[in-house]
Amino acid sequence: MKLIIPMAGRGTRVRPHSHTVPKPLLPVAGTMIIERLVETFIRTLDRKIEEIVYILGPDFGQDIKDQLTAMSSRHDAKATFRVQFPALGTAHAVYCAHEDLEGEVIVAFADTLFDSKENFNIEGADSVIWLKRVEDPSRFGVAVHEGDTITGFVEKPQDFISDLAIIGVYYFKDGEELKSQVKRVMDDDIKGPGGEYFLTVALDNMINEGKVFKIATVDEWLDCGTLPAWLETTGEIVEKESQEVDASKYPNSTIIPPVFIAEGVTIENSTIGSKVSIEAGTIIKNSTVENSIIRNNASLENVQTSGSTIGAYASVENFSGQIDIGDHSTIVSG
Repeated sequence: MKLIIPMAGRGTRVRPHSHTVPKPLLPVAGTMIIERLVETFIRTLDRKIEEIVYILGPDFGQDIKDQLTAMSSRHDAKATFRVQFPALGTAHAVYCAHEDLEGEVIVAFADTLFDSKENFNIEGADSVIWLKRVEDPSRFGVAVHEGDTITGFVEKPQDFISDLAIIGVYYFKDGEELKSQVKRVMDDDIKGPGGEYFLTVALDNMINEGKVFKIATVDEWLDCGTLPAWLETTGEIVEKESQEVDASKYPNSTIIPPVFIAEGVTIENSTIGSKVSIEAGTIIKNSTVENSIIRNNASLENVQTSGSTIGAYASVENFSGQIDIGDHSTIVSG
């Protein structure tokens, strides 16, 4: 089985961090968003993912490809790279991998994380769409269904039609059929809002032609698409995966769980937690940090902060308040 991951977007809503790191490569409690996505498929699918096809922007460098190749290898999968330019919508993003659309494929947009306590059964369906029940369906694209069979899709319905939101994960038994349908959307120039080609149009065409679409519901659907969402999701994952921390490793410091503290972190005379994620190589002295993300090799001294995101190799001194700064930044107050 192939896993197709469109990730050509620049992640403008998580700037400044996406200036240097594509959003799917940002960490959540020490593990890249995209790797958590892959790990979920490995855990919940009854198929082996043999190849991961990454659809990148034209300016994604070799270092990013190297990281994705290494991550794929960790999960015994081949890495393949395609380019989307310009970005013309979800159907166009999928078609950028047209050379790879054959056999069984999963398409997963790398904006969100999901989880399920049970494995997914994809037998007996031409397509399976991952869905999450939501309180306000008007904010999402939703699937209309009869039992566990999907009959259509509606984008942001103003009147109640369904409360099963599309989370951006799709299985197709026949990649060639998917390729044909997304090509048809573009050949017929069927554009939606913003002049983009939408994957749901291709899915509707498949349903109208008699293809069987089934529902896969998820227990958790966590957003990483904005700075507040990335911070909130990190806090939830830190809490979910909370492990006991040996506070004696950190002189004159108090650790308030849940926290994620990577190996190789130095903490002195500080209070850390709760819901803090600190990556390897970071040094924190004489500070209080709560509900924050601190990337690798950062340095904090005399800092009092909550709700902050601090980039890799950033340095913050004598600061009190909330802050979002990117990699290699320096903030020194007073």
